[in-house]
Amino acid sequence: MSVEVDVLLQEAKESIEAAQNYRSELQQRLNGLNHARKQVRGSSGQAREALRRHFTELQAAAGRLLTERLNALLAEVDTIEADSVKPLDDCQSLIEHGVGQADELLREGEAALRCGLGEKEDKLGSFTKKAMHIQLDSLPEVPALVDVPCVSAQLDDSVLGLLRERVSRHGFVSSHPPAQIDELQERPGSILVRWCKVDEDFAAADYRLQYRRSGSGGSQYEDAYIGRDCEFLVLHLDPNTDYLFRVCARGEGRTEWSPWSIPQTGYTTLTPHEWCPGTEGYILSSRRNIALRNDSSQSRCPVLYSNAATYFCGQTLTFKITAAGPMDRRDSLGVCVDSRGAESLQRDQAVCISTNGAVFVNGKEMTNQLPAVTVGSAVTFDMEVVNLFPIKNNNPSEGGHFKLRVTIGSGNREVVFDWLVDQAVDCLYFGCSFVHCGWKVLVF
Repeated sequence: MSVEVDVLLQEAKESIEAAQNYRSELQQRLNGLNHARKQVRGSSGQAREALRRHFTELQAAAGRLLTERLNALLAEVDTIEADSVKPLDDCQSLIEHGVGQADELLREGEAALRCGLGEKEDKLGSFTKKAMHIQLDSLPEVPALVDVPCVSAQLDDSVLGLLRERVSRHGFVSSHPPAQIDELQERPGSILVRWCKVDEDFAAADYRLQYRRSGSGGSQYEDAYIGRDCEFLVLHLDPNTDYLFRVCARGEGRTEWSPWSIPQTGYTTLTPHEWCPGTEGYILSSRRNIALRNDSSQSRCPVLYSNAATYFCGQTLTFKITAAGPMDRRDSLGVCVDSRGAESLQRDQAVCISTNGAVFVNGKEMTNQLPAVTVGSAVTFDMEVVNLFPIKNNNPSEGGHFKLRVTIGSGNREVVFDWLVDQAVDCLYFGCSFVHCGWKVLVF
């Protein structure tokens, strides 16, 4: 076979491979288009159904309200009519009674005039007495028309204009929700969810984040956060389990929430932080991420360590104080290389903060100090590797072999320093110690 044929054969093979790749890419794009079309048609169908259902319910509710109002007004008319007609009926009965008496008196008078002379005097005397008794000059008062009710209905036609204006602005249809989930970042036993506003014309007052387990056996969505922030750490998630997250927004001055964002799937592979069970003086929650100091002794300040070295450099470790007891300068919250027994983290190979805000590095107190730790305080530790090489001729007495840059935050302040450790570490323990009971701390 000639060289030219070999070249043509190689070019043909490359063209076939390129055509296969091209066809595969086009097929993937077709699949993407099908998913996009399915989303458009599916969401449009759901929107139509939601609109029909809502306006049907609204029409029924409006009909009930109008009927109730009509019946109330008719009842008012009935009451006014009944109250106004009763005195008129009483007056009519009185007048009719007087007419009857007058008719009877007339008949007696006419009979007295027609009778004979023998009995005329007696009958005329009886007639005169009866006439005086009836009081022919006393007439009942009949109310004038201006003094009796003239019932009318006042109907303000402007309500139709107001109703038309409100209805014309009721509900809206949008092609995209105003907020979308931007990032799902795994954390130990949790996921940090970040979202952003994609509609620049939408003035968001609050955001609402929900989540649920994914899959056919997944639970209903539940609220994780409502507020103005654009990120939230969702805690208490099981590792290696898919969760669905969605977010919506509420406009300034509005009560209703916007449409939900497209659900995003996230999961964490990182083991959740846990306290070590069995430590004297501490009670743990079922998930072992909350510790309560329940027994105090002035002579001992036991350290509660993590169940394993689960804190890695590059992550943020947070201690959330949910209950507080009396402060003591020996108290500590921090990170350490090992979990050896001690009565405080204010020791070598550890960095910590005391409840009074003092910061300790390898057992030595720094001059910089943070705010005191109280109920609601969140103390954060962030670390990054600065130097992976021995320093100063491998002389441990001059500080250590590895340097970590540590940032401790508490309240609205933070301190940053370099921490020298004696050995290479890729993961660290965390711990806490409190002299007095009553302290309760959540770690995540």
